Amino acid sequence: MSEDEPRKPPPSFRPVSGGRRPDPRSARPVGAGQSASEPVHPRRSVRPQRDRPAPAPEPVRRRSVRPQPSSAAAPPPGSAPPSYPPGGGPEQRRPATAGGPARPPGPRTAPAPRRAAPTAPVARRRRRRPGLTAVAVLAVLLLAWPIGLLIWADTKIQHTEALTGAPNTPGTTYLLAGSDSRADGTVADATEGQRSDTIMVLQVPSSGPAALVSLPRDTLVDIPGHGMDKLNASYSIGGPTLLTETVEQLTGLTVDHYVEIGMGGVQNVVDAVGGVELCLDYDVDDQFSGLRWTAGCHTADGPTALAFARMRYSDPNGDLGRAERQRQVIGAVMKEIATPGTVLNPVDHVQLVEAGTGALVTDTDTGIVDLARLALAFRSATGPDGVMGAPPVADYDYRPGGIGSTVLLDEQRAPQFFQKLRDGELTPSDVETAPR
Repeated sequence: MSEDEPRKPPPSFRPVSGGRRPDPRSARPVGAGQSASEPVHPRRSVRPQRDRPAPAPEPVRRRSVRPQPSSAAAPPPGSAPPSYPPGGGPEQRRPATAGGPARPPGPRTAPAPRRAAPTAPVARRRRRRPGLTAVAVLAVLLLAWPIGLLIWADTKIQHTEALTGAPNTPGTTYLLAGSDSRADGTVADATEGQRSDTIMVLQVPSSGPAALVSLPRDTLVDIPGHGMDKLNASYSIGGPTLLTETVEQLTGLTVDHYVEIGMGGVQNVVDAVGGVELCLDYDVDDQFSGLRWTAGCHTADGPTALAFARMRYSDPNGDLGRAERQRQVIGAVMKEIATPGTVLNPVDHVQLVEAGTGALVTDTDTGIVDLARLALAFRSATGPDGVMGAPPVADYDYRPGGIGSTVLLDEQRAPQFFQKLRDGELTPSDVETAPR
């Protein structure tokens, strides 16, 4: 720049109104009025500062919070919980409100740790055991089958009026009447209609052995209201009730249960149990009963057992011998019924009920349970501790006139015999057996 050119004022120079220059005496040295800590910058131009708008607040970023299940799982073992400054919880940012800056986060208490909600125990599915199920079903059947069988059998029993209503006597007395009808044509004799061929008294005393006493059907007795006659005539005249009354008068015992056994039904019972073993020590060829027998013991079927029980004319002991054979048939049937093969076979149960109930007629008060007790008493009487036989006989062919041949009881020993029977003191030496 040449000296002739006019000098330009500096940019920071502002002319004073009136064109006067400032008084140099009023000027302050550079740096005057400033603090000693502030550096002095020579030739620093000071520009007037304009009011700038406040900066816009930085938008707050929100954390994306994932939804958590109501029962949050507990933190894995070994992990430390987050630490927070004392007196406050984790910092949370809040969005800025309209017209002002964002509010600073305030202190927050630490949330209580959440426990997992208790869950219901998961029920274990039990494993089915076929073996236990089969045993349970079998147990139910074993209990239900006999009960159902008894109820069914009880409905099939035939009943009749037979008891007299006399005062009770000690013990339990069963009257067994073996009736035999010739209507089937299997017995070719002169007897017509239905007769009581077998009459037995089974006494179970309060104490003492059970006794099975056979009363010969031709025994001469006093029939109430009809005079002297054969014992089985009472059945022909007045049926079961008059027979019961006649036996009670003879023995002094009150009959508790009347059981009539149809000998024709014995055939079906024997076949139902598969046959019975019978013994006879002499040969028989009887045209009236149809029995063909070789001396010894044989397994008899139904028809053979029936002929064995009916045969009389070929027996040297007559009616007394037949009574013994009939007891043998009934005892053999009872023994066979009690065998495991019959007890455990439901098919045999049904066949026995069908055959047995068809062969039985009882008084109105006797049911299937009483018949079961009868079977037990019969086995006891025919066993080694029981007593079997007939009352003492004075004459097996007594003919009083007008009624043919009869069996006359011993007038001296017979009353003592029946007294011992009532008292349960009867012994094998007191009974009569068939003469040989």
